[in-house]
Order: sequence, then structure tokens, then C-alpha cells
Amino acid sequence: MVPSAPRTRAAAALRMKQIALDNQDRTIRCLRAQLGTERRGLAVTKKELKETQVALEASHKVIAGLTEIGLSMSKKIEKMKVKKQLVKANHVECHQKFQARIHEAEDSMQAQHLLIEALVDEKDSLLQTIHDLQEANNAPAPFDGDWEEEPEEEPEEIENIPLGEGEIDDD
Repeated sequence: MVPSAPRTRAAAALRMKQIALDNQDRTIRCLRAQLGTERRGLAVTKKELKETQVALEASHKVIAGLTEIGLSMSKKIEKMKVKKQLVKANHVECHQKFQARIHEAEDSMQAQHLLIEALVDEKDSLLQTIHDLQEANNAPAPFDGDWEEEPEEEPEEIENIPLGEGEIDDD
């Protein structure tokens, strides 16, 4: 028996629809597998993004802390500069005071030196007057400028006296 043509056509059409459905099923399974892979990839990316965000927030906190430390250090540096300027000004002032004291001391020493010179001149004048008066009176000069050294006396030696009874020897 020969199959009828309409039956064969319907079977062929059915077969074609079955093949198309099988192909669609394979495509759907393949797309579902790709979708699962994409979801896992997105989950990994989302996790990495979250970790990056946490790291970024931590980095911002560190930067804020470092900025605060930098500002604090800047303030301290400014204070130290001001203190250094004050110390330098104080040093200059002390130096000027010491220079003034040194000049005063030098002036005082110069005045004392002039006073000593005047006293020496007056002493020489008085000595000359005394000398002139002694010459006028034919008296010997009490001081002629030469010193006579007195001879040193040697200490007397103690004789060794024999010890008697009951005496103590301190040697």
C-alpha cells in the first residue's frame, strides 16, 4: 500500500514542526545555560564592585584622616615658625643687651685705665716732689726704686734628745 499524499504531507509537516520544536528547545536550553553563566558572572562582578566600593570608602577615610593630620601638622609648623621667630627676636634682643653691657664694661675699663694713669702720674709727681724736698734737705732717699730682698732664714734643726722614762715617742 501506498501511503496517501495528504497523510504524508501532514506527517512531514508534523515532523518539521517537531524538529523546529526540538531546535527551539535546544536554543532555550542553550540560552538558559548562557543566562546562568551571565548571572554567575554578574554575581561575581557585583561582589567585586561591592569590595571595590568598600575599599574606596576605606580609602576615602584614610585620605580624610591624612588630610586632617596634614592640616594639624601645618598648624604645628606655623606655630613652630612663630616660635622660631620669637626665639630669634629674643636672641637678637639678648645679643644687643650683651653688646651694650660689653660696651659699658669697655667704657668703664677705659675710664678706670685713665684713672689709673692719672693716679700713676700723680704718684710720680708726689715722688718727684718728695725727692726734690729730700735733696733740698740733704736727706737720704727712702725709696730709690730698688728692692732689697731679705735673706731667707733657714729653720733651726732640732737636736735629738734621748727620751727618758715615761716619755712618749710620737714618731
